[in-house]
Amino acid sequence: MLSVMTWITFFDLGLGNGLRNKLAESLAKNQPDEARSYISSAYSLIGLISLTVFVILALVAFIVPWQTIFNTQSISANKLSYAVLITGFFIALNFWVSLINPVLNAVQKTSFIVMGQFLFNALSLFFVYVIAKTTDASLLYLATAYGVSMVGANALLSGWFYKGNHSLIPKLSLDFSHVRPLLNLGLQFFAIQIAVLIIFTTSKILIAQLFGPEFVTPYDVVFKFFGVITMMFGLLTVPLCSSYTDAYHRGDFVWIRKVIGKQLWLFGIIVLVVLMFIIIAKPVIKIWIGDQLVVPMPIIISMGLFVIISSWNSIFAYFLNGIGKIRFQMFSAILAMIINIPIAFILTKYIGTGVEGVVLATCASLLLFAVIGPFETYFVLRNK
Repeated sequence: MLSVMTWITFFDLGLGNGLRNKLAESLAKNQPDEARSYISSAYSLIGLISLTVFVILALVAFIVPWQTIFNTQSISANKLSYAVLITGFFIALNFWVSLINPVLNAVQKTSFIVMGQFLFNALSLFFVYVIAKTTDASLLYLATAYGVSMVGANALLSGWFYKGNHSLIPKLSLDFSHVRPLLNLGLQFFAIQIAVLIIFTTSKILIAQLFGPEFVTPYDVVFKFFGVITMMFGLLTVPLCSSYTDAYHRGDFVWIRKVIGKQLWLFGIIVLVVLMFIIIAKPVIKIWIGDQLVVPMPIIISMGLFVIISSWNSIFAYFLNGIGKIRFQMFSAILAMIINIPIAFILTKYIGTGVEGVVLATCASLLLFAVIGPFETYFVLRNK
């Protein structure tokens, strides 16, 4: 349910990424008034979108057959609808509050984004523990716990940042001279976001529909296990996006080449770490989860391959995102989106692979940018 409801956050028309780039560009050019206007326009527009999305969800929440979508009969249709509505409310609210993240990215304070994620995880873990100890199992309580944790973490982060940066505090205003460039760049990011949404978040739905909901668990456990690598690599690469924007607009191509070179060396280490994780996966998961869950080795190997390809892609994607050169990335993402599900069906239905076929389909769809990304980066840096 969280995976499906998180789709709401993709309906920002790419404004979050557009805001990050335009804000970083304004700050690099020392234009604080321009920067505040971009922030205000983004908050106002996202607020309208959030409200609209939630109103639509409220109107259809008790009409949509959620039991069919989630392939479950263990929860009543009425209770499931209420859970979706609660989750949707908090995600729509967080959709607006979480604009603090691209702002922090733009000012190169990404360590605080990680702090926000830590706060969310810590709060949700605390609330889930309290619910488990003091109440009967309830999806409604769980949805509320996740929602309060999610919104609370970003609200605390926003209060802290704007308290120390009064010149950037957003006001309720829409400056269409700034909305237009946000949308021009944002819509390209939006196309990529939609493609990424279908490629990544439909994996669990595909597994649930092709094999059954119980097969989602081993997939999710392995995904979270390898997610440690993705998270650590992300801590080093995500902050570079706005740094690339700043360096690009200052013409510091020597620094850009140097950083990309270091990332390629780091990628070699990532490959070795992935191989080590593949070897230790089964015993570690057994300690973590216990004997009641058996994870097949093909899922572990295919997930390791996925981490390698996605890490390689991120090196070039963050650079191209940072400088706003995303047209080729957009086309490759759309093509990847188109071929992902058909490949998954071919591998699982006709070749007879298990859940790993869904992961391998994702890997295959990502290979296009794995080739295009490095070439485009090379040509951009060569031609400056």
